[in-house]
Amino acid sequence: MDWGGPTFVIAIIALSTGGWLINNWIRAKHGYELEDEWGGKTAPKNSGEIKELRAENAELIQLLKDQGKRMETLERIVTDKGYRLNEEIEALRDLPDMKSTDSGVPLDIENKEKA
Repeated sequence: MDWGGPTFVIAIIALSTGGWLINNWIRAKHGYELEDEWGGKTAPKNSGEIKELRAENAELIQLLKDQGKRMETLERIVTDKGYRLNEEIEALRDLPDMKSTDSGVPLDIENKEKA
């Protein structure tokens, strides 16, 4: 291998650039400051806003989990046999009283006795 040839120099430059890109990608992924071409540090933009959004997202996720637990409880209550039986009893209580209304077919007892 020719250590002073152009392919070796290009390979060194490509490896250095690739390492720098991978380093910055990992740092950006984990929220660390990024390095520019001259070794200076650049803080990620809007890091405070990102933290606020993450906190709000966590609150919303917890609220959604709480609502899911409430829905499970309500579904269990509604599908409970005792609850359905109670609803049927209450529905029967709401029916008009059978004695107070004229219902059914009238019997013609008087007409049959005369005949």
